[in-house]
Amino acid sequence: MFGLVEHLDHVGFREGAERVADLVGFTITEPEWQPLEPDGGGYDLSLPDRWQARRRPWPGSSTWRYLNGERCLPSPLLRTAIKGGLLREGPHGSIWAAHTDKTGVVTGWEARGPQYRGFSSGGSKALFRLGSVTALRLAVTEAAIDAMSLAAIEGMREGTLYLSTGGGWSPATQAAMWDLASRQDARLVAATDANAQGDLFAERLRALAEDAGCDWSRLRPHEEDWNETLKIREKEMRERKERGVPHSRRPRQGRLRPAEPALDPAGRDAGGRQGVMEN
Repeated sequence: MFGLVEHLDHVGFREGAERVADLVGFTITEPEWQPLEPDGGGYDLSLPDRWQARRRPWPGSSTWRYLNGERCLPSPLLRTAIKGGLLREGPHGSIWAAHTDKTGVVTGWEARGPQYRGFSSGGSKALFRLGSVTALRLAVTEAAIDAMSLAAIEGMREGTLYLSTGGGWSPATQAAMWDLASRQDARLVAATDANAQGDLFAERLRALAEDAGCDWSRLRPHEEDWNETLKIREKEMRERKERGVPHSRRPRQGRLRPAEPALDPAGRDAGGRQGVMEN
């Protein structure tokens, strides 16, 4: 299995082992930095206390620069996510993106930075949730940064809840997805990566949608993932601006507007009770 993942995804053993672990909902723990008390002694905090102890990102902070500068996530979207209590400043310029249960309780967080990727030690993967909790279009990605990137591309599409499984599929994730997909008129969108692992996740989401009796569709990024797609879009927009070519649709100040539909016409799939296609 490890060799197959290494071959299909063109990764080394360490990355392959992490992806296999994610598929079965197992978290490979790594040493996690903890601050020290003034007297030099260490201390342990509960999961909620560890989350609350971290500051929210702010314009100019290291986490903000990472998300806005390196990851190209727009400021209005970051402010929305921060206002919703979804993001925290992690150590060394990393981001903590909250996973919550249906009552809003933080169960853990995705940790991602320029040199680090992991999940909170002692936490459990459920879902990262960006958008209205009553939304019926459920766009499911594999990482919180991809969920926010898709939201940026679509301009925070009305009626959409942008979700991330954190790359895993724990019993808590299964239960949370079932709870959302089983609602009347729910529509599940498998917005997973455009690679072998993304296709496996999409099939799992498709099976869940069929069991729950909701509509579903497959939404592939033009690049391998949604953040890469967003970064290339932003680069092309800057190049057009530098050449003096006006954008076809000028966004209003302070609002998110998609430059183009987040669709892959050459390879999209859809199905469910009504066979709904993405549009």
